[in-house]
Amino acid sequence: MKKIILGSLFIASSLFAGEVLAVVNGEKVTKSEINSVLKAQKVTYDKLPPKIKRKVLDDIITNALMIQQAEKSGIEKTKEYQNELKILKKQLALRVFLKQKIDSIKISDAEARNFYNKNKEIMFKQPAEVKARHILVKTKQEAQKIIRELRNIPKNQLDAKFAELAKKYSTGPSGKMGGELGWFSKDKMIPSFSKVAFSLNKGEVSPQPVKTRFGWHVIYVQDKKTGGYIPFTKIKNKIKQQLKLQKLQEYIKQVKAKANIQYK
Repeated sequence: MKKIILGSLFIASSLFAGEVLAVVNGEKVTKSEINSVLKAQKVTYDKLPPKIKRKVLDDIITNALMIQQAEKSGIEKTKEYQNELKILKKQLALRVFLKQKIDSIKISDAEARNFYNKNKEIMFKQPAEVKARHILVKTKQEAQKIIRELRNIPKNQLDAKFAELAKKYSTGPSGKMGGELGWFSKDKMIPSFSKVAFSLNKGEVSPQPVKTRFGWHVIYVQDKKTGGYIPFTKIKNKIKQQLKLQKLQEYIKQVKAKANIQYK
Protein backbone atom coordinates (compact mmCIF):
# COMPACT_ATOMS: atom_id res chain seq x y z
CA MET A 1 0.00 0.00 0.00
CA LYS A 2 1.28 3.42 -0.86
CA LYS A 3 2.54 5.46 2.06
CA ILE A 4 0.07 8.01 3.36
CA ILE A 5 1.62 11.44 3.15
CA LEU A 6 1.67 13.25 6.45
CA GLY A 7 1.41 16.90 7.20
CA SER A 8 -1.41 17.76 4.85
CA LEU A 9 -3.36 20.49 6.54
CA PHE A 10 -6.27 19.97 4.18
CA ILE A 11 -7.47 16.69 5.71
CA ALA A 12 -10.51 17.60 7.75
CA SER A 13 -9.98 17.44 11.47
CA SER A 14 -13.71 17.50 12.21
CA LEU A 15 -15.26 14.49 13.87
CA PHE A 16 -16.73 11.68 11.81
CA ALA A 17 -19.40 9.31 13.06
CA GLY A 18 -18.12 5.80 13.70
CA GLU A 19 -15.97 3.64 15.92
CA VAL A 20 -13.41 5.67 17.89
CA LEU A 21 -9.88 4.30 17.41
CA ALA A 22 -7.93 6.97 19.28
CA VAL A 23 -8.34 10.25 21.15
CA VAL A 24 -5.74 12.95 20.46
CA ASN A 25 -5.79 15.72 23.09
CA GLY A 26 -9.53 15.22 23.46
CA GLU A 27 -10.18 14.97 19.70
CA LYS A 28 -11.59 11.65 18.49
CA VAL A 29 -10.09 9.74 15.55
CA THR A 30 -12.74 7.43 14.10
CA LYS A 31 -12.69 4.54 11.68
CA SER A 32 -14.96 6.54 9.33
CA GLU A 33 -12.40 9.36 9.24
CA ILE A 34 -9.62 6.92 8.35
CA ASN A 35 -11.75 5.25 5.68
CA SER A 36 -12.38 8.64 4.08
CA VAL A 37 -8.60 9.10 3.80
CA LEU A 38 -8.12 5.58 2.42
CA LYS A 39 -10.95 5.89 -0.11
CA ALA A 40 -8.66 7.06 -2.94
CA GLN A 41 -6.60 3.90 -2.49
CA LYS A 42 -9.73 1.72 -2.74
CA VAL A 43 -9.18 -0.01 0.58
CA THR A 44 -10.84 0.12 3.99
CA TYR A 45 -9.25 0.11 7.42
CA ASP A 46 -10.75 -3.28 8.35
CA LYS A 47 -9.10 -4.96 5.35
CA LEU A 48 -5.58 -3.80 6.23
CA PRO A 49 -3.05 -6.17 7.87
CA PRO A 50 -2.60 -5.50 11.63
CA LYS A 51 0.83 -3.84 11.23
CA ILE A 52 -0.43 -1.57 8.47
CA LYS A 53 -3.49 -0.67 10.53
CA ARG A 54 -1.27 0.57 13.35
CA LYS A 55 0.94 2.51 10.91
CA VAL A 56 -2.08 4.16 9.27
CA LEU A 57 -3.58 5.05 12.66
CA ASP A 58 -0.26 6.52 13.84
CA ASP A 59 -0.05 8.57 10.64
CA ILE A 60 -3.55 9.95 11.22
CA ILE A 61 -2.71 10.73 14.86
CA THR A 62 0.45 12.56 13.79
CA ASN A 63 -1.55 14.47 11.22
CA ALA A 64 -4.15 15.43 13.85
CA LEU A 65 -1.41 16.61 16.23
CA MET A 66 0.15 18.79 13.52
CA ILE A 67 -3.24 20.33 12.70
CA GLN A 68 -3.76 21.09 16.38
CA GLN A 69 -0.32 22.72 16.57
CA ALA A 70 -1.05 24.74 13.44
CA GLU A 71 -4.33 26.01 14.87
CA LYS A 72 -2.70 26.90 18.22
CA SER A 73 0.03 28.82 16.44
CA GLY A 74 -2.43 31.37 15.11
CA ILE A 75 -1.57 30.43 11.53
CA GLU A 76 -5.13 31.21 10.43
CA LYS A 77 -4.57 34.90 11.16
CA THR A 78 -1.45 35.21 9.01
CA LYS A 79 -1.46 36.88 5.61
CA GLU A 80 0.04 33.81 3.96
CA TYR A 81 -2.76 31.59 5.31
CA GLN A 82 -5.45 34.04 4.20
CA ASN A 83 -3.95 34.23 0.69
CA GLU A 84 -3.81 30.43 0.43
CA LEU A 85 -7.39 30.20 1.73
CA LYS A 86 -8.62 32.59 -0.97
CA ILE A 87 -6.98 30.42 -3.64
CA LEU A 88 -8.47 27.24 -2.17
CA LYS A 89 -11.94 28.80 -1.99
CA LYS A 90 -11.75 29.78 -5.66
CA GLN A 91 -10.55 26.32 -6.66
CA LEU A 92 -13.33 24.69 -4.64
CA ALA A 93 -15.94 27.03 -6.10
CA LEU A 94 -14.75 26.20 -9.62
CA ARG A 95 -14.71 22.44 -8.98
CA VAL A 96 -18.22 22.39 -7.48
CA PHE A 97 -19.59 24.74 -10.15
CA LEU A 98 -18.21 22.64 -13.03
CA LYS A 99 -19.50 19.44 -11.44
CA GLN A 100 -22.97 20.92 -11.07
CA LYS A 101 -22.82 22.29 -14.59
CA ILE A 102 -21.87 18.98 -16.18
CA ASP A 103 -24.41 17.10 -14.02
CA SER A 104 -27.11 19.44 -15.32
CA ILE A 105 -26.34 18.61 -18.96
CA LYS A 106 -28.66 15.88 -20.19
CA ILE A 107 -27.81 13.69 -23.16
CA SER A 108 -30.58 11.50 -24.57
CA ASP A 109 -30.10 7.98 -25.90
CA ALA A 110 -31.04 9.35 -29.32
CA GLU A 111 -28.22 11.93 -29.22
CA ALA A 112 -25.76 9.29 -28.15
CA ARG A 113 -26.94 6.90 -30.86
CA ASN A 114 -26.64 9.64 -33.49
CA PHE A 115 -23.04 10.30 -32.41
CA TYR A 116 -22.33 6.56 -32.49
CA ASN A 117 -23.69 6.16 -36.03
CA LYS A 118 -21.81 9.20 -37.36
CA ASN A 119 -18.49 8.10 -35.86
CA LYS A 120 -18.90 4.34 -36.10
CA GLU A 121 -16.20 3.77 -38.68
CA ILE A 122 -13.49 5.94 -37.15
CA MET A 123 -14.11 5.52 -33.43
CA PHE A 124 -15.93 2.27 -32.73
CA LYS A 125 -14.63 -0.19 -35.29
CA GLN A 126 -12.43 -2.98 -33.97
CA PRO A 127 -10.13 -4.89 -36.33
CA ALA A 128 -9.72 -8.64 -36.24
CA GLU A 129 -6.95 -9.64 -33.83
CA VAL A 130 -4.76 -12.62 -33.12
CA LYS A 131 -3.03 -13.59 -29.91
CA ALA A 132 0.15 -15.49 -30.67
CA ARG A 133 3.54 -16.74 -29.62
CA HIS A 134 6.53 -17.07 -31.93
CA ILE A 135 9.99 -18.53 -31.96
CA LEU A 136 12.62 -16.61 -33.92
CA VAL A 137 15.75 -18.42 -35.15
CA LYS A 138 18.50 -17.66 -37.64
CA THR A 139 18.00 -20.47 -40.16
CA LYS A 140 15.15 -22.21 -41.92
CA GLN A 141 16.53 -25.58 -40.82
CA GLU A 142 16.34 -24.61 -37.13
CA ALA A 143 12.74 -23.49 -37.59
CA GLN A 144 11.81 -26.73 -39.39
CA LYS A 145 13.32 -28.78 -36.58
CA ILE A 146 11.21 -26.92 -34.00
CA ILE A 147 8.04 -27.45 -36.10
CA ARG A 148 8.76 -31.18 -36.26
CA GLU A 149 9.27 -31.28 -32.49
CA LEU A 150 5.88 -29.62 -31.96
CA ARG A 151 4.01 -31.76 -34.49
CA ASN A 152 3.04 -34.63 -32.16
CA ILE A 153 2.42 -32.62 -28.99
CA PRO A 154 -1.18 -33.02 -27.67
CA LYS A 155 -3.22 -29.86 -28.14
CA ASN A 156 -3.77 -29.35 -24.42
CA GLN A 157 0.02 -29.30 -23.90
CA LEU A 158 1.00 -27.35 -27.00
CA ASP A 159 0.94 -23.84 -25.52
CA ALA A 160 3.18 -24.81 -22.60
CA LYS A 161 5.57 -26.75 -24.86
CA PHE A 162 5.79 -23.88 -27.36
CA ALA A 163 6.60 -21.45 -24.53
CA GLU A 164 9.28 -23.83 -23.27
CA LEU A 165 10.92 -24.06 -26.72
CA ALA A 166 10.70 -20.29 -27.21
CA LYS A 167 12.63 -19.73 -23.99
CA LYS A 168 15.18 -22.29 -25.11
CA TYR A 169 15.68 -21.38 -28.78
CA SER A 170 14.20 -17.98 -29.66
CA THR A 171 16.67 -15.17 -30.37
CA GLY A 172 13.97 -12.49 -30.21
CA PRO A 173 13.30 -10.28 -27.18
CA SER A 174 10.05 -12.13 -26.46
CA GLY A 175 11.89 -15.43 -26.07
CA LYS A 176 12.33 -15.09 -22.32
CA MET A 177 8.54 -14.61 -22.08
CA GLY A 178 7.83 -17.81 -23.96
CA GLY A 179 7.57 -16.00 -27.29
CA GLU A 180 4.46 -14.15 -26.11
CA LEU A 181 3.36 -11.39 -28.52
CA GLY A 182 -0.05 -10.65 -27.01
CA TRP A 183 -2.96 -9.43 -29.14
CA PHE A 184 -2.27 -7.66 -32.44
CA SER A 185 -4.09 -6.64 -35.61
CA LYS A 186 -2.80 -7.31 -39.13
CA ASP A 187 -1.27 -3.87 -39.53
CA LYS A 188 0.86 -4.22 -36.40
CA MET A 189 3.14 -6.90 -37.83
CA ILE A 190 5.24 -7.39 -40.98
CA PRO A 191 2.86 -8.47 -43.80
CA SER A 192 4.46 -11.89 -44.32
CA PHE A 193 4.16 -12.62 -40.58
CA SER A 194 0.56 -11.34 -40.32
CA LYS A 195 -0.54 -13.26 -43.41
CA VAL A 196 0.39 -16.59 -41.83
CA ALA A 197 -0.72 -15.71 -38.30
CA PHE A 198 -4.20 -14.73 -39.47
CA SER A 199 -4.53 -17.80 -41.69
CA LEU A 200 -4.05 -20.17 -38.75
CA ASN A 201 -6.85 -21.39 -36.51
CA LYS A 202 -6.76 -21.16 -32.74
CA GLY A 203 -4.32 -23.75 -31.37
CA GLU A 204 -2.40 -24.21 -34.64
CA VAL A 205 1.33 -23.92 -35.35
CA SER A 206 2.57 -22.61 -38.70
CA PRO A 207 3.26 -25.70 -40.89
CA GLN A 208 6.24 -23.98 -42.51
CA PRO A 209 8.78 -21.42 -41.22
CA VAL A 210 7.95 -17.78 -41.95
CA LYS A 211 10.72 -15.55 -43.31
CA THR A 212 11.06 -11.89 -42.34
CA ARG A 213 14.02 -9.52 -42.21
CA PHE A 214 14.58 -10.59 -38.61
CA GLY A 215 15.03 -14.28 -39.42
CA TRP A 216 12.84 -17.37 -39.49
CA HIS A 217 9.68 -17.62 -37.37
CA VAL A 218 7.58 -20.44 -36.01
CA ILE A 219 4.14 -19.08 -35.11
CA TYR A 220 1.59 -20.49 -32.67
CA VAL A 221 -1.90 -18.94 -32.50
CA GLN A 222 -3.30 -18.95 -28.96
CA ASP A 223 -6.59 -17.19 -29.74
CA LYS A 224 -8.43 -15.10 -32.33
CA LYS A 225 -11.00 -12.28 -32.32
CA THR A 226 -13.17 -11.41 -35.28
CA GLY A 227 -13.42 -7.76 -36.23
CA GLY A 228 -16.54 -5.68 -35.82
CA TYR A 229 -18.04 -2.71 -34.04
CA ILE A 230 -18.19 -2.06 -30.31
CA PRO A 231 -21.90 -2.51 -29.45
CA PHE A 232 -23.72 0.75 -28.77
CA THR A 233 -25.06 -0.56 -25.46
CA LYS A 234 -21.51 -1.18 -24.26
CA ILE A 235 -20.23 2.29 -25.16
CA LYS A 236 -23.39 4.39 -24.63
CA ASN A 237 -22.47 5.83 -21.21
CA LYS A 238 -18.98 6.81 -22.37
CA ILE A 239 -20.44 8.56 -25.41
CA LYS A 240 -22.86 10.47 -23.18
CA GLN A 241 -20.00 11.59 -20.95
CA GLN A 242 -18.01 12.70 -23.98
CA LEU A 243 -20.97 14.69 -25.32
CA LYS A 244 -21.44 16.31 -21.92
CA LEU A 245 -17.82 17.44 -21.96
CA GLN A 246 -18.26 18.80 -25.48
CA LYS A 247 -21.28 20.84 -24.37
CA LEU A 248 -19.35 22.09 -21.35
CA GLN A 249 -16.57 23.27 -23.67
CA GLU A 250 -19.16 25.06 -25.82
CA TYR A 251 -20.49 26.80 -22.70
CA ILE A 252 -16.94 27.87 -21.73
CA LYS A 253 -16.39 29.28 -25.22
CA GLN A 254 -19.63 31.27 -25.00
CA VAL A 255 -18.65 32.74 -21.62
CA LYS A 256 -15.20 33.62 -22.94
CA ALA A 257 -16.66 35.26 -26.06
CA LYS A 258 -18.82 37.57 -23.94
CA ALA A 259 -16.05 38.46 -21.52
CA ASN A 260 -13.99 41.65 -21.60
CA ILE A 261 -10.47 40.19 -21.93
CA GLN A 262 -7.44 42.42 -22.42
CA TYR A 263 -4.09 40.82 -23.16
CA LYS A 264 -1.12 42.85 -21.91
